Amino acid sequence: MPRPVASEDLFGPAEAAPAVPAGERPLADRLRPATLAEVVGQEQLTGPEGSLTRMLARGSLASLLLWGPPGVGKTTIARLLADAAGLTFVQISAVFSGVADLKRVFEEAARRRRAGKGTLLFVDEIHRFNRAQQDGFLPVVEDGTITLVGATTENPSFALNGALLSRCQVLVLKRLDEAALERILARAEAALGRPLPLAAAARAALVAMADGDGRYALNMAEQIFALPAGEAPLGAEGLAALLARRAALYDRDREEHYNLISALHKSLRGSDPDAALYWFARMLAGGEDPRYIARRLARFAAEDVGLADPRALPLAIAAWESYERMGSPEGELALAELVIHLAVAPKSNAAYVAFGAAMAAARASGSLMPPAHILNAPTRLMKGLGYGRGYAYDHATEEGFSGQNYFPEGMERASFYRPTGRGEEAAIGDHLARLAALRERKGG
Repeated sequence: MPRPVASEDLFGPAEAAPAVPAGERPLADRLRPATLAEVVGQEQLTGPEGSLTRMLARGSLASLLLWGPPGVGKTTIARLLADAAGLTFVQISAVFSGVADLKRVFEEAARRRRAGKGTLLFVDEIHRFNRAQQDGFLPVVEDGTITLVGATTENPSFALNGALLSRCQVLVLKRLDEAALERILARAEAALGRPLPLAAAARAALVAMADGDGRYALNMAEQIFALPAGEAPLGAEGLAALLARRAALYDRDREEHYNLISALHKSLRGSDPDAALYWFARMLAGGEDPRYIARRLARFAAEDVGLADPRALPLAIAAWESYERMGSPEGELALAELVIHLAVAPKSNAAYVAFGAAMAAARASGSLMPPAHILNAPTRLMKGLGYGRGYAYDHATEEGFSGQNYFPEGMERASFYRPTGRGEEAAIGDHLARLAALRERKGG
């Protein structure tokens, strides 16, 4: 393995910057892993059989996109990859860099390459670059001037263009679980030579507040370590008073917004009121607009409950209107009741499927005219053309059903709506079966 070369950032060699005493550096920075094997919680990438471990063993480090939530090790992994592969590490942020910065980085990488040294360019928040800026990476990635490692908290499929995606391997970093966060806290305690002054309940609360973010856990631990020595361990209430509770990860304009509404929708479809209430509460706690949730619940009532429970859609509109009248937080209870009703209601997407099939038939059949007997004839000419001739008034029949054909002439009768045997659709299905038998008997 080649000897690692000195690390650089956008503004020059790291050695040129004044040294910062270790005691003044944040705890999270002091405890950065020194090898890939020390990275916590990403064993699928950095473990003995991990993707990155095998890639380095083969000597074929590809350009990568590291996708994962904040605080799970994306920057650390990029630095360690550069060291392990003997590449110069260069870091930029898409938030603060523009075209001129990229051009300078590419020129320096080309100069370094001519001198026989490779460059690993780490781009933090790479999804913040626009499409044209992303295209700028293509030639230097293709010709090997740089090995690109981009970090993103957004789904690369949506945030990055296809040309760049096709040239990079996407690796998913997982949210740190409780065990991984405990290992990080234990590492901090070992480094400082003393345990965190926390009672068991407070320690569990600290892990929960970190919400899968290792950097945030260490930042909170640093505040706790700064407490005067000799004081009694903090309980859960004392910890809450010391630390501002962290808001759950949720961005109404980003992928998490769609993830949680999908989780709510599928929990409702799966008839699990407890899971549905949980995801509903998660969205509210994250700051989602309840009106958005109400609109999606109304859609669910029409699409997934349908005529198996014809009350569902009117109840959805009523809950929506109740929220509009009462606002938050009182109106949220009406939406919670709706969530429960939709979850326990019988399910049928027969109306949804029927509507889709009818739309497809309408597009395929073009401009076929309705049959003449169901057309109104307000003029003598239209009567002469046979409009309305032979129409049977259903109410005048014994069964209240004429059985006539209402499809266009030249089009075979189609069956779009096929009710299920669930809920009230069972009765609807029986009724339609009786009408079908009558229609056949009447010759319709």
